[in-house]
Amino acid sequence: MANRILVLYGSYRTDRLGIRLARYVVRELNNLGADAELIDAKAIDLPMIDRMYKEYPAGDAPAAMEELAEKTRTADAFVFVAGEYNWGVQPGLKNLTDHFLEEWFWRPAAVASYSAGRFSGVRAALAWHGTISEMGIVPISSSLAVGGIGSSLDTDAQPTGDGGAALVRAFPRFAADLGWWAEAARAQRQKAGTPY
Repeated sequence: MANRILVLYGSYRTDRLGIRLARYVVRELNNLGADAELIDAKAIDLPMIDRMYKEYPAGDAPAAMEELAEKTRTADAFVFVAGEYNWGVQPGLKNLTDHFLEEWFWRPAAVASYSAGRFSGVRAALAWHGTISEMGIVPISSSLAVGGIGSSLDTDAQPTGDGGAALVRAFPRFAADLGWWAEAARAQRQKAGTPY
């Protein structure tokens, strides 16, 4: 059974470079046999959070929110493609995730961070690990960190230069780690359900 993986991306900028990494991750996961889908916060365009999905009466949530809730509930794993904004997380991605809670529970997630500079978004990745844990998701230990995002992936999300070569070397372990945890969590949910 193919792992259903949502790849979450949250930049709202006009000239988004991180979308290259999100597309690369989706393509490569699919090439390895997963069923990966890009969830682009800008394309979904949920409002700034007022009410969480669970706070709407059944059937009253906005259509985009309802659709994303179902995709989240039925996913086996998640990848957070995390750009770094002033040492922190992207507001668009955080807003997207904050609309949900129970829908995230009992699945693993990985973080793929990026930045234009040499720190590769690692401070945002670190922040996401705590947030992911609070969301009821288990963060895996493997991560991707891409610095110089504009020169590491071209406009077609193809790796270029030394940064792209490093990404290609790191990706198989990242994907294998996420796949292992996704399968383990799915097997346990099927065997024993969830504690709550």
